[in-house]
Amino acid sequence: MINIRIIDKDSKKRISSADKNLKRKIAQDDPIKREVTKEPGMDEGDSPMDPPEAYSKKQEVITYEQMPDVIKKLMLEHKVAIKKLNKFEQSLQEFKENKWKINKKINDTFSEFFQFFDGELLLHNRKEEKVLFPLLEQRFRESGEHDTATFSQTPIDIFEDDHYQFIQLGTLAFNMIGISSRLPDEDSKNIVSDMAYQNSLELIEMLRLHIYREDETLFQLAHQLITSEEFDEMNILIDQVK
Repeated sequence: MINIRIIDKDSKKRISSADKNLKRKIAQDDPIKREVTKEPGMDEGDSPMDPPEAYSKKQEVITYEQMPDVIKKLMLEHKVAIKKLNKFEQSLQEFKENKWKINKKINDTFSEFFQFFDGELLLHNRKEEKVLFPLLEQRFRESGEHDTATFSQTPIDIFEDDHYQFIQLGTLAFNMIGISSRLPDEDSKNIVSDMAYQNSLELIEMLRLHIYREDETLFQLAHQLITSEEFDEMNILIDQVK
């Protein structure tokens, strides 16, 4: 069981400040563009779907090497997810360029991504929900800065809501891709395929932004608000999540 520590006045001020900072960042509109092309002057490595500039302003950044082992595990899983997302996005573009015809290469990549999504990605989310989020939410509530006007909502509710939206979008995209491949009518197939494409792009970008928020903001705050002893216990618990 994770130990609960008493929060002194200085800690409450620090948590309150951190909570307000996270809420302010998350409250900003996160532009999710359904179909995006490179803008003039953009470098090849740039993406028009890159997180907003506001998210890049950080203070006292804790490097990956300084993070506790349990956070490192989650960050490494994020890196794997980003690679899967990039590969899935490339196949989606090929799917569109191929006029919604699925060849073996595209089919294999789609299958690989949705197997990853249904297995490793959802397991990753459960690890956060069962091990990290409860204690971090407690720290926010101890500060007295949760939003009592919206059912005592904390920033953790926003991240958990993202998780639910991933399931909905992922299920929708998977089903629509499957349906499109079975439709005999060409016009209907094109319409459903395009919808599957747009929903898949939205899923990809939501996941990218969610991962960015966690790596660059939430995990930074977790490092500040949770003790090394509590992190050590989390490191054991996280491997037990199924």
